[in-house]
Amino acid sequence: MSRDQKSQSLGQKINDFLTRTRKIMQGGGEKAIQKQQAQGKLTARDRVATLCDDRSFHEYDLFVEHNCRDFGMDQKSLPGDGVVTGTGTVQGHPVCCYAQDFTVAGGSLGLAHARKITKIMDHALKMGVPLIGINDSGGARIQEGVNSLAGYGEIFYRNTMASGVIPQISVILGPCAGGAVYSPALTDFVFVVDKISKMFITGPEVIKTVLGEEISMEDLGGARVQAEVSGNAHFFAESEQECFEQIKKLVTFIPWNNRKPSEPFPAKAPRAEFKIDQVVPDDPRKPYDIRDAARAVCDDSDFFEIQAHWAKNIVIGFARMDGKTVGIVGNQPNFLAGVLDVDASDKAARFIRFCDAFDIPLVSLVDMPGYLPGVDQEHAGVIRHGAKILYAYSEATVPKITLILRKAYGGGYIAMCSRHLGADFVFAWPQAEIAVMGPEGAANIIFRKEITGAADPEAMRQEKIKEYQDKFANPFIAARDGHVDAVIQPEETRDFLLHALNVSRNKHVSRPDRKHGIPPF
Repeated sequence: MSRDQKSQSLGQKINDFLTRTRKIMQGGGEKAIQKQQAQGKLTARDRVATLCDDRSFHEYDLFVEHNCRDFGMDQKSLPGDGVVTGTGTVQGHPVCCYAQDFTVAGGSLGLAHARKITKIMDHALKMGVPLIGINDSGGARIQEGVNSLAGYGEIFYRNTMASGVIPQISVILGPCAGGAVYSPALTDFVFVVDKISKMFITGPEVIKTVLGEEISMEDLGGARVQAEVSGNAHFFAESEQECFEQIKKLVTFIPWNNRKPSEPFPAKAPRAEFKIDQVVPDDPRKPYDIRDAARAVCDDSDFFEIQAHWAKNIVIGFARMDGKTVGIVGNQPNFLAGVLDVDASDKAARFIRFCDAFDIPLVSLVDMPGYLPGVDQEHAGVIRHGAKILYAYSEATVPKITLILRKAYGGGYIAMCSRHLGADFVFAWPQAEIAVMGPEGAANIIFRKEITGAADPEAMRQEKIKEYQDKFANPFIAARDGHVDAVIQPEETRDFLLHALNVSRNKHVSRPDRKHGIPPF
């Protein structure tokens, strides 16, 4: 063959390659793409391009196709088998990601589809980089039978093996139904978008058939339900663009893997409008926003809250102190007085374990009257759920710094990372009340006879309340016995926290030899 003929042959091959590539990258075709966009949804490749840094995404396994031969599938070509996989960077951080393509067979998962996902999951684990999965799928591909179920099982297994090793992020941008929802549930952070995200085990049709109840898909498992009611979602957005911006910010706080610390930033002082001595009222019965207390001590007052719409009586999120990432857990006096209940315990415990797995120090801001009492809580398992936060704090070996702002009563005092659960440093403000219960309730019990027998019971009651406050409901008894390391002025708070974090950076803890503990799941 002459040189010209070889050149012509190569040119033809390149043209064939480009034609085939363009066709595959069109997914389900123009009509399907238009339908996707009419619902306010981006295409799979547009989503990846929007998420990743400009021109950083490299796609793999573009030419993979299914080999199913049943139910007419041998006549169907599914471009990319309905999922886009590859690597890129987000805010300069390398990531592995996949995005299901709803324009191709509804993004349904078959064996080849699953193998593309598990391959990129294996890459993420080997390379030690975060995994981001964009879910938009009608579920298991029925025509492939048990192979579809096998594919999901392979994904779940890898989610579990990667847990605590690399950060795993799930983005729900369409339906995520049936067994498919368990992959996001196994990951660290779940993002949802209003009117677009749908997560449920059984759809409205099944519920109507089995239970005879009418319910819309939005009310069953829409974004607001998952963010506000079930707690399955960690971040809620009004649009896909806002969702991707949230992911980009999250990635700047968390490390690539459990062996690499999160990237430091230049240290910044808190903004002038947040002064902690002005944020927290002197009156212990007056509520305030614990998030403002967090903003008053963290760099640039930048507190990145997680699960903001669920279990609002506790607040969790990331911040930076002296340029380094910390995890903040704080009781929220603005909601249910900041008590611990079933959901708050679950919310805090999981966040604590994430921070511990990825070596992120924990700062706990304490102001709460204890666990929420009541028949509903007891029947919901507050004992079992409440034990989760005890377990998580006790298990954590990262630096643990605790600040008691005002109230720390009963079991709640112990649970919120007290010295007794292994806190490295415990600080308290002079107005802090550390006791078995509040002074009013304690006085009513301890001094019941004196109060009821007095000529002026109310005057006697107030006298005994003050007596209890002076003897017990203050930080100095705990400080006397070494349970509090230092009683500090509010304006000293940031300095004490920064110093404690700096001293704790090289903390090392030895634990008993065991395969693993058994948390109160």
